[in-house]
Amino acid sequence: MTPVLMIFLDGVGIGREDYQFNPFFKYKFLFIEHFFGKVPSLNNPVIINSGNFLFPTDAALGVDGLPQSGTGQVSILCGINAPAYIGKHFGPFPYSTTIPVIKEKNIFTAVKSMGYPAAFANAYPAVFFDYLKAGKHRLSTTSMSARLSKTKLNTVTDLRKGKAVTAEITNERWNLKLGYRLPVIRPETAANRLLKIASANAFTLFEYFLTDHVGHGRYDDNISKVIAVLDAFLYAVLDRIKRDEMTLIICSDHGNFEDLSVKTHTLNPALTISAGINAGRFFDEIKNISQIKEAILKNIR
Repeated sequence: MTPVLMIFLDGVGIGREDYQFNPFFKYKFLFIEHFFGKVPSLNNPVIINSGNFLFPTDAALGVDGLPQSGTGQVSILCGINAPAYIGKHFGPFPYSTTIPVIKEKNIFTAVKSMGYPAAFANAYPAVFFDYLKAGKHRLSTTSMSARLSKTKLNTVTDLRKGKAVTAEITNERWNLKLGYRLPVIRPETAANRLLKIASANAFTLFEYFLTDHVGHGRYDDNISKVIAVLDAFLYAVLDRIKRDEMTLIICSDHGNFEDLSVKTHTLNPALTISAGINAGRFFDEIKNISQIKEAILKNIR
């Protein structure tokens, strides 16, 4: 068994070389500079450097229209062409007819059926569990996959014990927006926690969604600050992962963040990064987002 850590970045594509509207060019991402040496663009979408692979992945899947989170995430986590399955791109939540597919084919269930442990590393606040107790079930593909596969949904208690990570990495927004009094941690500390969780499981998923919020113009704080936190977090993960023991895949469901000149999704290819054991095989085998699940399962076997 070779453990796989997936870091899912919502709404991150590879875009034009644009120093005004593409944050990868406008801001200095240290993890890109250090591990890849150059910024990816539509003119230079593949970068291979010292066992690190950065490459484009098709998110449109042959279906007209702008890729959306609902069908994109189902495609990633269930290994199917979800927009072709329902006849359109759909989001942000899963389309109703894909819910049975999520229940049967989600990656947590697949890993567990192989006899291996799987984990969803994100923590959820109390208000989320109140929502579930109220009988409401409009969930993202990630949380629905975890719930339907009986994969633990972490609470604030797990977070306080260092056994989970908030979706915004440092806990700061939980304090500011949700009224918690949690210790604000460094991105590097969050990375260490995530790597520890991943070392105990065959498959671990961490979901980060603020990139999509920034792309839609819905992020109400300092953009450079959120970018600095994400950059430091990804730098630490790439720097500290045990590359001879684990595979890392960073992936996304559609473009958005890479072009701030619009507040919609884009037709750009999704950004994908692989490192560690079999990272090159991921690069060879993943051409569209529906192929990510099978690549992961082959790596774990």
